[in-house]
Amino acid sequence: MGRLFIAVSMVAMVAGCASKQQPDIASTAGGEAAKPVPGSQDGTVVVTGARVGREESRDRKVAAPMLMAPPAPVMTGYAVAVADAEVPASATNTRPTAEDYRYFVPPVVVATDPGREVYDGEEVSPVKIAAAEPVSTFSVDVDTGAYANARRFLTQGQIPPRAAVRTEELINYFRYDYARPDTRETPFSVSTDLAVTPWNPDTRLMRIGLRGYDLPQDSRPPANLVFLLDVSGSMNSPDKLPLVKTALTGLANQLTSKDKVSIVVYAGAAGLVLDATSNPSEIRNAIDQLSAGGSTAGGAGIELAYRIAEANRIDGGVNRVILATDGDFNVGISDRDQLVEMIEKKRASGITLTTLGFGTGNINDALMEQLANKGNGNYAYIDSALEARKVLGEEMGSTIFTIAKDVKIQVEFNPAVVSQYRLIGYENRALREEDFNNDKVDAGDIGAGHQVTAIYEIVPAGKTAWIEQRRYEAPLSAAAQELSSEAAFVKLRYKLPDGDTSKLITTVVPASQIRSAQIPTGDFAFAVAVAAFGQKLRADNLLGNFGFGDIERLAGSQGDFYRQEFRKLVGVADSLEEPRNGG
Repeated sequence: MGRLFIAVSMVAMVAGCASKQQPDIASTAGGEAAKPVPGSQDGTVVVTGARVGREESRDRKVAAPMLMAPPAPVMTGYAVAVADAEVPASATNTRPTAEDYRYFVPPVVVATDPGREVYDGEEVSPVKIAAAEPVSTFSVDVDTGAYANARRFLTQGQIPPRAAVRTEELINYFRYDYARPDTRETPFSVSTDLAVTPWNPDTRLMRIGLRGYDLPQDSRPPANLVFLLDVSGSMNSPDKLPLVKTALTGLANQLTSKDKVSIVVYAGAAGLVLDATSNPSEIRNAIDQLSAGGSTAGGAGIELAYRIAEANRIDGGVNRVILATDGDFNVGISDRDQLVEMIEKKRASGITLTTLGFGTGNINDALMEQLANKGNGNYAYIDSALEARKVLGEEMGSTIFTIAKDVKIQVEFNPAVVSQYRLIGYENRALREEDFNNDKVDAGDIGAGHQVTAIYEIVPAGKTAWIEQRRYEAPLSAAAQELSSEAAFVKLRYKLPDGDTSKLITTVVPASQIRSAQIPTGDFAFAVAVAAFGQKLRADNLLGNFGFGDIERLAGSQGDFYRQEFRKLVGVADSLEEPRNGG
């Protein structure tokens, strides 16, 4: 043990990071010897907090480790040498145990606050000429993070950055009056409708709505959840780690005896602080004792969380990592492309990833959204305890339980009926036409009770279009003219959660719906109002003079709390909008 103290002190002195106020890392760990990570090549280790005396269950793959999270400030600036450390007997076993998994360290550096938020917004979707590009293909998106984040900006008296607004996530934040699926064999219903565009009488809005079936509590599969919690210094503010603890405690209270939760934390290093358990009090106690400090080894935490999820896998159940962070990864693998590539490889194991974003000032929205996308999961931004209850309480089923995966939508417009079109939102979910039939191409997943809404703005043939007719434009094909009773052909592909081969659903949008379209009302009007709000925040010039006041009136009077809140947010945006020239 003395040799370990010497090793710690020497490395800390060389690094110049040891503070006089920081206690010795070995004594902080309750006097335990450091142990290597299973499978590590360099023998790096970390000493974590005190162990809890809970006996290992005979049928568990992972033994019970500590309840106390490692105090992250103590870990900051230390690298533990292991040349003289004793190697535990468990390290020589063919099957790793929790004793091995508890000690997992990347290089450690002092945290720095970048003082910025990262977004990766794309340009508003361009207009397409149906005769030249009749097919539109995209992956579904059930994320809602952009709406909650926009709400956070507005409640703080700021218009959100354009790059932070993904219109489809604003639309999909709300529920609409779509028909329930008839059977579980077809996991969602498909509906279409059309209306006159409120901001352009010459165009029409075509809405495609999906609604997933709801899983009753007694028929939900067992869940193996790994809470991966960022306890680094950047999380040390009231809207971050304290809110994480509130959110996940609420989720833990809803789990049943057939579900189990593990907790992995990361700061300067990553460690397992709670082995898989179904005991709500143990979960709450472990969460309650977490504290923040240190740098952010996010890549190491993700790696360890997936290992723990695999060790506790439930065949036929839900196996999911839930990552709660501000996304400020600054130690180890911190490059977004590398992290996304790691998640892409991990998803082949059948373990999905939900990302929950927290806080202000350095939220990495771009990374969080992409990790969830590539991890076959969903991304939500938690800006309040109320939002935590919505995402992990009211919508727990859709957040955790997948009913369909790799869901793609493809719409083919008939140029004899539709001359031009554009998809509102979904810019970063666009797919190539050939991707639709390729089951190897990843796409979005739908959870129990999830809804997905897509809105196209289309120009009927013969109406004034955005783009003038081309001089050398080819005449319409005979096939298009013969099928003039059809405005569009909608196709959806999806796989069941345990399937590898996709299934196809098709529906025809009749041209008569275009001719009979009226100004949207009721539920449709509200969806259009949300779409217009997103596009207005993105400075979409095709909205013309349609302003926030028009959007609020279009949304109409609402009884639902979240819809009422939306109308108030539109009013706030109206008050914050810079006046136009001359007015």
